[in-house]
Amino acid sequence: MRTSDADILIIPGLGGSGPDHWQSRWDAKLPTARRVVQADWDRPEREAWLQRIIEAAERAERPVILVAHSLGALAAAHAAPFLAGKVKGAFLVAPASREVIAGIEAVDPAFAALPLEPLPFPSLVIASRNDPFAPYAESEALARALGAELVDAGHSGHINIESGHGPWPEGLMRFAGFLKTL
Repeated sequence: MRTSDADILIIPGLGGSGPDHWQSRWDAKLPTARRVVQADWDRPEREAWLQRIIEAAERAERPVILVAHSLGALAAAHAAPFLAGKVKGAFLVAPASREVIAGIEAVDPAFAALPLEPLPFPSLVIASRNDPFAPYAESEALARALGAELVDAGHSGHINIESGHGPWPEGLMRFAGFLKTL
């Protein structure tokens, strides 16, 4: 599959992805990409976020590929049972851990009830060994539970602006490789 064959839904995490974040850059660069805009980026409610993802997938005209980061990756996994048949794959980057989510007062605690069923479509979890928002072992367990392939990103932090991942060309190459498997 090529990017032109799919509607690519960019799903940011808490706070949304700023203009220099790799997700924002991919959104601008990939012609079939569009951001799933949440009503409240700073006080996320699980059901509201899921509904926005489901609605965006239903509006898609081509097969859907999810590209999600951090809390957005968990929202995508929670929405997955409602997306079977429409979504062809999920690229989940640096999913936040249950402990981190539970420790952020502004985040709906329902996000912390991590999905533990295999996703109904192929998926990739990209995890860093020194992500301050998710121990690698927890990302490894989540990938296993979701039936996702795990990609070890080495010591890459949270794979965001703060960890030096603005354009993230390596991620875009990995994404292109993932699309070829679909």
